[in-house]
Amino acid sequence: MKPTGYYLGMDIGGTKCSIVLGDKDFNIYEKIFFDTRVERGYKIILKEFKDHIHKLFKTYDQENLIKIGISCGGPLNSKLGIIKSPHNLPGWDEVEIVAIFKMEFQVDVVLQNDANACAIAEWMMGAGVGTENMIFLTFGTGMGAGLILNGKIYAGTNDLGGEIGHIRMAENGPVGFGKAGSFEGFCSGGGIAQLAKSHVLQKLESGAQVKFCPTIDLIAEITAKSVFEAATENDKDAMEIVKISAEYLGKGLSILIDILNPECIVIGSIYARNEQILKPLIYDVLTKEVIPEALEVCKILPAKLGDKIGDYAALSVAMQ
Repeated sequence: MKPTGYYLGMDIGGTKCSIVLGDKDFNIYEKIFFDTRVERGYKIILKEFKDHIHKLFKTYDQENLIKIGISCGGPLNSKLGIIKSPHNLPGWDEVEIVAIFKMEFQVDVVLQNDANACAIAEWMMGAGVGTENMIFLTFGTGMGAGLILNGKIYAGTNDLGGEIGHIRMAENGPVGFGKAGSFEGFCSGGGIAQLAKSHVLQKLESGAQVKFCPTIDLIAEITAKSVFEAATENDKDAMEIVKISAEYLGKGLSILIDILNPECIVIGSIYARNEQILKPLIYDVLTKEVIPEALEVCKILPAKLGDKIGDYAALSVAMQ
């Protein structure tokens, strides 16, 4: 059955792009994916978006399109609808994407950065449903954040609200967000891999044995995934690395809870897949660091949408 009114969500990534068509009840009717191939330039990529959307109008009446939501990595200006040179989209300099699609399809168009889009999705239909104050942390390749405050997405003065990954947590440490010792450095897939490689190299060079990485030539293959897999099998070195990351995750969450007093913090990717290991470790930190009354009203939850969050994120932006 076709929807009488529908929304379109567009997700623009450095590797993949997608279009999702759904209704106000979050029923998804169509999903289209295509490779970004950034070397083509933004004009050709945007034309591919337009072509796919026009093809959808052969099945779905264009007059029933309510709004378009666009999710893209920053930096960007959500108020003016401009994409401003994201690192994964070279050549996308001052692209007035909202104006382009508003003119093409004659409907309202909204732009939001990808972390905020995921936050909106988890708030509208995931772990944060029913809350007024929610924080979403990506905890994947990087550490991005989306803030829902008083029932609204908070982007900040120039779309830099919630860049928790840039906060320095230690003088030295793994590099994330271009800063050694940052929250993203300690709490991201890339940062955990850096931490593990350094730890293992030091151990092996001292003559100690490391069960999950027995030789130096295997260090390059270490990933956050391999560290957590070894930790679940009680590998002591892997567990030591996980504990370091968890300690800084707990400290970062403590800052957020004390400053923003949220009802819940929803954490994706690495935390969602490894909650059983990480939850008790972070609560050891939270109980020592956070104002007790603030911790009492805040839940730390794994993201609920999982791999489906990409389908819903941009669609949720359209339905704000």
